[in-house]
Amino acid sequence: MKVVVASDIHGSSYYAERLKEIVNLENPEKVVLLGDLYYHGPRNDLTQEYAPMKVAEILNEMKEKLLVVKGNCDAEVDEMISEFKFEENILTNINGKNFYFTHGHKYNMDNIPYEDFDVMIYGHFHVGFIEKKDELIFANPGSLSLPKANSTHSYILIDENNLILKDVDGNILGKCEF
Repeated sequence: MKVVVASDIHGSSYYAERLKEIVNLENPEKVVLLGDLYYHGPRNDLTQEYAPMKVAEILNEMKEKLLVVKGNCDAEVDEMISEFKFEENILTNINGKNFYFTHGHKYNMDNIPYEDFDVMIYGHFHVGFIEKKDELIFANPGSLSLPKANSTHSYILIDENNLILKDVDGNILGKCEF
């Protein structure tokens, strides 16, 4: 199974369109969004082409492929404009490995939940990485619209046995076999 994982769109219709392009290019069976879809948050500047309702329209077009985790900037009203469900976290098997998807503000590599998983992927910090620690793999797709700490606009692709961190132009930034 092929899966695209993205996070922290924060209302940018420009980067929601880029996500749509990425999904068309990568052709995954599923798209996992790790929260903070519409609101830019009080500590962030407005994103490029800030238009939360347009983001909802673009994501609703992909609803059949979406698995969505609720972020700390996602509110009940956001669920009302979304034709898909928001989960607190997602534990699922992909290609024989247990993946734990969460936003990252509660659980991350420094605060591991009690779930049984092989790979934890979370957003929230807006910096992409893939790291092995104590037989587990931790990854963050970074932020599509608001990368921080001199990182780039990025996402993760899960293929048959790899996690691949890519920038929005498709360049590989990091890779890890699982």
